[in-house]
Amino acid sequence: MKQPPIQSLWSAADAAQCKDDLDLRVYSSRLLGQNPNLVLHGGGNTSVKITETNLVGEQEEILYVKGSGWDLATIEAPGFAPVRLEPMKKLAKLESLSDPQMVNELKTQMTLAGAPSPSVETILHAVLPYKFVDHTHADAVVTLTNTADGEQRIREIYGDRVIVVPYVMPGFDLARTIGEQYEQEATEKTIGMVLLNHGVFSFSDSAETSYQRMIELVSMAEQSLMEQGAWEVQQQSITAPAAPQHEAIATLRSEISAAAGRPMLLQMTQSETGLNFVKHPKLEQIATRGPVTPDHVLRTKRIPMVGRDVAGYCAAYADYFNQHAPNAKEPKTMLDPAPRVVLDQTLGLCAVGKSAAEVEMVSDLYEQTMNCIQRAEPLGGWQALPASDIFDLEYWDLEQAKLKSGGSAPLFQGEVVLVTGAASGIGKACVESFLKRGAAVVGFDINPAIEKLIDSPAFLGIAGDIADETAQQSALEQAVRRFGGLDMVVLNAGMFPGGTPIAELKTEAWQQVLRVNLDANLALMRDCYPLLKQAPNGGRMVVMGSKNVLAPGAGAAAYSASKAALTQLMRIAAFEWGGEGIRINALHPDAVFDTGIWTDEVLQSRAEHYGMSVQQYKTRNILKVEVTSGDVAELTAEMCGPLFAKTTAAQLPVDGGNERVI
Repeated sequence: MKQPPIQSLWSAADAAQCKDDLDLRVYSSRLLGQNPNLVLHGGGNTSVKITETNLVGEQEEILYVKGSGWDLATIEAPGFAPVRLEPMKKLAKLESLSDPQMVNELKTQMTLAGAPSPSVETILHAVLPYKFVDHTHADAVVTLTNTADGEQRIREIYGDRVIVVPYVMPGFDLARTIGEQYEQEATEKTIGMVLLNHGVFSFSDSAETSYQRMIELVSMAEQSLMEQGAWEVQQQSITAPAAPQHEAIATLRSEISAAAGRPMLLQMTQSETGLNFVKHPKLEQIATRGPVTPDHVLRTKRIPMVGRDVAGYCAAYADYFNQHAPNAKEPKTMLDPAPRVVLDQTLGLCAVGKSAAEVEMVSDLYEQTMNCIQRAEPLGGWQALPASDIFDLEYWDLEQAKLKSGGSAPLFQGEVVLVTGAASGIGKACVESFLKRGAAVVGFDINPAIEKLIDSPAFLGIAGDIADETAQQSALEQAVRRFGGLDMVVLNAGMFPGGTPIAELKTEAWQQVLRVNLDANLALMRDCYPLLKQAPNGGRMVVMGSKNVLAPGAGAAAYSASKAALTQLMRIAAFEWGGEGIRINALHPDAVFDTGIWTDEVLQSRAEHYGMSVQQYKTRNILKVEVTSGDVAELTAEMCGPLFAKTTAAQLPVDGGNERVI
């Protein structure tokens, strides 16, 4: 992988726009966060010490340290937790401090109750006697420290410019160790610290100097790797398999979800790095030595699954837990044993997570891991921390608490829904309803705008003609490669031609409507079936019917017949699929006016035809309410949820009460 060494992004002009030290802290933190070779997904932390006047007129030093849940790439001033500095310094002098005690002290010394929880490394930042402190997990540095003679290499590169700290688990013990080492070893030449198997610190009383020192230290590590021919990771030109893989992927996802005890997303990343890495002649050996830093274990587990033996991986994880849990300070309950990273000869790198955002994190972190491993190999081989140290971090109560702090999981977390006709109207509203409930959503529509409909890792927009079976199959393949399978399908795409009496209805027009509204949906139902069978919580499908099924109108023969046939198809599918745990239901909307076909002009014309105002026309139902796309979408999503867990083959009107239907 060819990439230039790290470069300074500091801009004197941009820095001059900062109004105070906290502004400067935000600015330089974001510069660090922009470089994935320094930090990824919440990694690293920064701080600044500021003298402030409190409410009673006293001056006190406040340590603003990155708060939990914030990312350096996007952090803002509210992302820094203000903590009184002096109490932190005193805590660092204690002989011992338990994790609950430390957390309590950090929270009680905050000056802003609504601020995020301070970093677990707050005391560490406090003991370093500099205004600005920067901490990253720079790839080049951790690569060097994850070799057999990593400490020696670091000392040769930096000499007395850094203090080298052996690995200590983050928290109080690390802060105390650093405080002691700094007092004993720091000289006027000291500009930073390297924490073996962890990362690098730089510091200064100037934001710019601290940042530039970080760039300098990392650049020196990168230069060392270059000089040893270990920087460039050689990649062959390998492409992802062209043959369909969706059923194999869906099976793998289903097995992993069963092991995790909940639905999980799985992404076949198709990355060039991953496809090359799985071809490494010593793949299993080098990939199972451990993560880049102990922090990675929280997202990636200690090691990946090589191949597709989920049961074997879970058994090995249970052995790992049983080996190390007895040595823990307090009783531990085993986390789910399912893998988060899969390395497969055919699929390449697959990332697993509870949500699309988590999958993205796992993918990025393991991309970094693969590069670090391959850079370390020419230096005597990749050597991670012992499994016992990784276990301690994985089962550290403070880190587990952070992962659980998000509250209860959304309804459809870890599940995937396909919505057809998703670019507008009811389909677009369905996309939004499912996203709101935590699902990963695949939108399929003939309109190319679908591809950029929503900017979210949880959304995949695919343009294609639903009446084209090849396009359908391609969409399913893309969907499964991106998210791992299908749990729910909303058959919403359809067409409504202008009113034509039967006597004037052309065969071609009739066939076109049936091809889109019926034939295309039959093909999609058939091809989705094998995927829905693999759905961890059972497959679900909602068919968008029409009021015309129950109360057809003149001039809508093709539309009414196609929707009636589709509804009958739904009923047959309920018979055939029920034994597989797949439930399928239909909605019959009527008079949904916030769609593309109902322009202001058309609405005005129809209202005048009936001698009504536009508002009267919109509410011409028994309940006198307007039915919107959002109303239909909300019921669609709920029909896929637990409220309808025991319902299949149902037909529900969404029409405000239509006299003819009743």
